[in-house]
Amino acid sequence: MKKEMMQMREIEQTRRRFLQAAGIGAAASLAGASGCFGTQARPSVGKEPRRFEIRNPKFEIRSKRRFELGLASYTLRKFKLDETLAMTKRVGLKYICFKSFHLPLDSMQEHIKAVVAKVKKAGLLLYGGGVISMKSEAEVHRAFDYAKAAGMKIIVGVPKYELLTLVNKKVQQYDIKVAIHNHGPGDKNYPTPAVAYEKIKGLDKRIGLCNDIGHTKRAGVDPSVSAERFADRLLDVHIKDVSAATAKGRGVEVGRGVIDIPKFLRTLLKINYSGVVAFEYEKDADDPLAGLAESVGYVRGVLAAV
Repeated sequence: MKKEMMQMREIEQTRRRFLQAAGIGAAASLAGASGCFGTQARPSVGKEPRRFEIRNPKFEIRSKRRFELGLASYTLRKFKLDETLAMTKRVGLKYICFKSFHLPLDSMQEHIKAVVAKVKKAGLLLYGGGVISMKSEAEVHRAFDYAKAAGMKIIVGVPKYELLTLVNKKVQQYDIKVAIHNHGPGDKNYPTPAVAYEKIKGLDKRIGLCNDIGHTKRAGVDPSVSAERFADRLLDVHIKDVSAATAKGRGVEVGRGVIDIPKFLRTLLKINYSGVVAFEYEKDADDPLAGLAESVGYVRGVLAAV
């Protein structure tokens, strides 16, 4: 417990320094949502922050990173499609992965086309769908038909073990990737990326992992170590932060929890990750915009400074 408290204090201090030194990135996201919420001052905690060097304050980081920032629309599960698209734009994200709240899995072709057109008109890119459960052969077929109709490049999914052979065939048939999503303690199928990796390592390489770093941390695993270890199969990332590295950990604004976000982002750069880093902010479901904007701003600030 003492070690965890010290880690949280150290991360909080690093977070504050990043936001101060790379405030342009943070301000850009926060300003986009400022018309809808107020901010509250947070008390300083712990010892003096660690010193670090700002290597590229002019955002030269974009020239060396290959991944994009996006949104897992589960974040805005309480909001309608139009509101979701507007808020995604407002925090400056372009890539979006739809949960079925915003595009039902049983949608007719005409409806899917209309939604895709609306996403395009909003200036966004619908890159994937998920998390999609696949508990039967029929659900596997439906998931791939749904993704194909919407032009999605990836399905973030949770197929049952016995269906992975069928998933493998569908991936080869449709050329749509599948990223297995881990759900941490309590998940009997894929609690960690390591468990998922063992199940898919002999399959088509278009079947990989969606590392949900919050659930990974809640399972007691360092997300950075996990990302590097399974870099060859890392297809998608759900970025978030949690209050504790245990099953009782809950979602918090990115940078306020126990995950070393700067370390994780440096790891993605190191392994040349080229997918999407999608924010899945699960806190404050009825009013998530402030926390989402803070999280996006924090990550941008880190990327400007690493």
